Amino acid sequence: MDQVLKVYSESDLQLFTRKREGELKLGEKVESCGTDWKQSLKKSKAQFVLLGIPEDIGVRANQGRGGAHTAWKPALESFLNQQNNVYLSGEDFLILGEIQVEDLMLAAEGKTGKEKNDLKNLRELVKELDSRVSEVIKSIILQGKVPIVIGGGHNNAYGNLKGASLALKQKVNCVNCDPHLDFRALEGRHSGNGFSYAFEEGILNKYAVLCMHEQYNNKAGIEKFRTEAQRLYYTTYEEVFVQETITYKQAMDQCLAFLGEGPCGLEIDLDSIINVPSSAKTSSGLSPLEARQYIHRAAQHNKVLYLHLAEAAPVLSHIKADNKTGKLIAYLISDFVKGYQKSKEQ
Repeated sequence: MDQVLKVYSESDLQLFTRKREGELKLGEKVESCGTDWKQSLKKSKAQFVLLGIPEDIGVRANQGRGGAHTAWKPALESFLNQQNNVYLSGEDFLILGEIQVEDLMLAAEGKTGKEKNDLKNLRELVKELDSRVSEVIKSIILQGKVPIVIGGGHNNAYGNLKGASLALKQKVNCVNCDPHLDFRALEGRHSGNGFSYAFEEGILNKYAVLCMHEQYNNKAGIEKFRTEAQRLYYTTYEEVFVQETITYKQAMDQCLAFLGEGPCGLEIDLDSIINVPSSAKTSSGLSPLEARQYIHRAAQHNKVLYLHLAEAAPVLSHIKADNKTGKLIAYLISDFVKGYQKSKEQ
């Protein structure tokens, strides 16, 4: 087994795909990998590469509730069982597999982050995870392809950004829809400081956050954005939906305009969406429709590098047999691809 990647074969994908007479599902048309995944990337004609990260170590290292390791497979199943039709073609996708995290999850087993030693150990494991994620993302982008990263904590934004930066040999921008700035102190790696580490290490250039929640961000993070206003920017949920000083469309456009024309990562924390099971589930957030609008609109931004759908935790749903979260992620993937392709046609 590869040290950084667990590759999905064609037979693996067929286990997720429910065939039906007279219909053609995406799972019947997508590309799968051979044992040499880097060679498969090189040979593939697909533009988009699906990658899972079934871990919740970074969330626990941030003293949050685990469960983010459970998003990848339900999302993949929902995606593969969408119809292959004039609106979306499976031939545009390569299903790469998942980051190899079994050893890391085993080392993190039983650690909740409540004990000081646990926190230290969890944060060391996140550093190793960073290395694996960045290596795979770099390899995908070097082949001119667009990673779509599903699952895990928002700690993985760091690996996405570092991999992109290494591939392009320059700093990259990022837009993130998130109740939290994720700009916490450099106290060891976790899900709350992926962007602050990337910023301090010269990986992240400009960073914009859409609809952050005013009472769920600490003073230090807000002050950092104000003192670094040339490179850091946010709009708040309250100014859009409560005070109504700007519209949602204006908020999206302001974030994208702030970033300018440089290469850009696209991030969303699924806890920004109302009632989605996650480590920080919200009762006051975006609707699924508004999240879809954000993804579709941001995908049309020049030089978007990747999509990352973070923090969903279906295992925390009170309806255990329900796969609404997986279906929502599948919608977001489809919206991203349609927006991206639309931008290339213009």
